Amino acid sequence: MSDRPTILITGAAQRIGLHCARRFVADGYRVLITCRQPRPEWQQQPLEGIEVLVADFATIEGIERLIDTLVERDIRLRALIHNASVWLNDEGEADALQAMFMVHMQAPYLMNLASDRLFDPQVTGDIIHISDHVAQRGSARHIAYSASKAGLEAISLGFAARLAPRIKVNSIAPALIMFNDGDSEEYRERALAKSALGFEPGPEVVYQSIRYLMDNPYVTGTCLDLNGGRNLK
Repeated sequence: MSDRPTILITGAAQRIGLHCARRFVADGYRVLITCRQPRPEWQQQPLEGIEVLVADFATIEGIERLIDTLVERDIRLRALIHNASVWLNDEGEADALQAMFMVHMQAPYLMNLASDRLFDPQVTGDIIHISDHVAQRGSARHIAYSASKAGLEAISLGFAARLAPRIKVNSIAPALIMFNDGDSEEYRERALAKSALGFEPGPEVVYQSIRYLMDNPYVTGTCLDLNGGRNLK
């Protein structure tokens, strides 16, 4: 076992999740991430200090296989960050809702249930769920997505009550954090205008929020809004 505290971030192969993984490495943590499949660029540029676990959250068997792997290897976590996410529109109807339910709710639920086997019993642990600003207000255009993220926040509250005081459980609800490369200028302007602060903050603000929840010993059962003041517009 490593002497360094261990962080597991699900769905962290790119963008915000990968940024947070690298920041944890820089801060001296042992970092594990999950992804559905390794990315080709890792062959030439391996992820320094980050161990990749291939996991499929589309099935209960895939989720349980990841849990069993962690238990068999006697990995004891300091923090579990449920970052894995999938965005599908409502055109897929039942299939879309089922796919997002598995990733946003079933996987966190089953992994949290196994917390007594996954966490270091010697220290206070943290479970952090990455939700979405839209979960708190709903969306007529993305009903299934917003509903599954709202369900994730309910799971967070339930486990906060169940696992206290040994494990603190919180969620973070971001809005716009970073654009995609293909986003048009028109889209960017409309998106920025939705918040009071009006700028693209970048992934570091998510890492700062995670560290706040981990480092503060008196916060559990909380959803931390990270939306630049969208609620003010």
